[in-house]
Amino acid sequence: MTRPTTQIPARATKARRRSLVLPLQPQPCRARGRKATFWHCLHAEWIKIRTMRSTLYVVLGTLAFCIGLAALNSSSAGNEFADMSPADQASFDPLATSLRGYLLAQIALGLLGGLVITSEYGTRTIVPTLMGVPHRSRVLASKAVVLVGVALPVGIAVSLAGFLVGQASLSGAGAPHLALSDGVALRGIFGGGLYLALAGLFGLALGTVIRSTTATVTTLFGVMLIVQAFAPALPGGLGDWVSKYWPPIAGGQIITSYQDPALLSPWAGVGVMAGSVAVLMAAAFIVFRKRDA
Repeated sequence: MTRPTTQIPARATKARRRSLVLPLQPQPCRARGRKATFWHCLHAEWIKIRTMRSTLYVVLGTLAFCIGLAALNSSSAGNEFADMSPADQASFDPLATSLRGYLLAQIALGLLGGLVITSEYGTRTIVPTLMGVPHRSRVLASKAVVLVGVALPVGIAVSLAGFLVGQASLSGAGAPHLALSDGVALRGIFGGGLYLALAGLFGLALGTVIRSTTATVTTLFGVMLIVQAFAPALPGGLGDWVSKYWPPIAGGQIITSYQDPALLSPWAGVGVMAGSVAVLMAAAFIVFRKRDA
């Protein structure tokens, strides 16, 4: 004897299907609603820059090179001071002589700034970074703040070490030298640190626009060293304009104690450098927001 089959109403079947399907659909999660704040971004970027091997290499290498160059350059200039002409002795600059290592330090910290962003593009970790923090301006701003937090004290330390070693060498050679209590010395040390921090931001902006570490380094060398080396050879008014207003040249006046009347004053030169970095950073923010990762 067969049992009579019971017919399940169509509505009940649809309801049962809904009860089976709905739990499998993604449900809103509270964690998903949490937004990464600027403080979270700063903390993440600090971990990134602190754990990059290149950060320690750049800091220690820059410090060692600048101290060695300050000792060699100051010792050589001090020994030659007695044989200089009266005009050259009058324009002798003990501050710039001891802080000449900034020429390499600006490249090193500019490279560090570039690596903050290009390393993520190279390893494609920029994708999870932007997935975790879709607000791209917040990401780039946090990178800039953390970079300045590293580059500024490193720049001041490099300038201070170069100054102390260089002035000691000049003093030992019997050449004019400065004391740490001199106002022009403090301006050169802290202004030099500020300039090197701007160089780091310059590298960050270039790296954001270019996205390639190699191309960023090449551009840094061209902008900060090659143009400066060939500026006196440029024809006529072009050479005078570049020597006076080219941002790295103008910003480098902050480490001088002798004021050349044909060039900008120290703080005016830093202002030109800061303005150019601000323009380039604005372009980097626009590019970073518009382009795909």
